[in-house]
Amino acid sequence: MTHTESDPGGNRPTGGAAEPRHSHKGNAPGKAAGAEPAAAPNTEAKREQPAETPSDPAAQLAEARDEAAHAQDRFLRAVADLENYRRRVMREKEELRLGAGLRIIEDLLPVLDHLALGLQAARQSNADVNTLAGGVEMVLQQFKSALAKHGLVEINPLGCPFNPHEHEAISHQASADVAAEHVLAVVRSGFTLNGRLLRPAAVVVSSGPAPKEKKG
Repeated sequence: MTHTESDPGGNRPTGGAAEPRHSHKGNAPGKAAGAEPAAAPNTEAKREQPAETPSDPAAQLAEARDEAAHAQDRFLRAVADLENYRRRVMREKEELRLGAGLRIIEDLLPVLDHLALGLQAARQSNADVNTLAGGVEMVLQQFKSALAKHGLVEINPLGCPFNPHEHEAISHQASADVAAEHVLAVVRSGFTLNGRLLRPAAVVVSSGPAPKEKKG
């Protein structure tokens, strides 16, 4: 008769078959066997997909016509804006021109009034020539001052070196008082407007002292 020994701690008999032990090699601790690893997150930004071009030729033609109509509309708007800008610039330029002319006329009106008064005084029976000459000289200075306010400068180069850029020599004349190639006399004054030559001064240029005649 066979006796089976029992484990003092109440364990299973030693003579029986041992329970099989399962090995979980290769698995990470705490993870169930056969679990698939989690997919890595996609860090790349999604690219915008280009708009699909219609494959139907009729649809493509309609789309092309629509784009052409929009382009034509933008072109016509640009042309209209350019034309409006051109007209506005011309109008402003004309207004500036008229405004400048208005200011000049306003400054010349007192000169016109004084000329009328001088003419009225000259017609008097007891008019004095010297008084009239002084009045005319005053009106002339007033006239020059009014024009100078708008950039007109008189060129009166008496005694100055001859300048071909501002002077026009009409003759040469010998002079013992004025050095050669200097202005001996001003026949007609010249003028510049805002630094631009309007008319050169007509002058007589000195050729220096006259050569002495040799006595025979």
